[in-house]
Amino acid sequence: MIIREWRGRAARSRTAQYPTHFRTNVVPELRNVPGFLGATLSKREDGEQVEFVVLTRWQSMEAVRAFAGADPGRAVVEPGAVAALNDYDHTVRHYEIIEDIAPE
Repeated sequence: MIIREWRGRAARSRTAQYPTHFRTNVVPELRNVPGFLGATLSKREDGEQVEFVVLTRWQSMEAVRAFAGADPGRAVVEPGAVAALNDYDHTVRHYEIIEDIAPE
């Protein structure tokens, strides 16, 4: 399994805009991509801004390429996300899961 990590930042006064975009636009699109296994949206307050971290889970790098295109390291950022954020990462990081521990 592959984890794809991406980050974006918004003003604290606009904290709700990106999560709304994520729920209404990003999630439905991701659910239609073969090999998509789930996503997590996290936030942390950092002074006058909020940082969002999106972790998506994928079956394989082939599935990631089906979503991201030929350059899987390039971030896929929709216009709605650009409008909701002050700035964002233009690249992503991928991690191969080597252990996944569930509670007993």
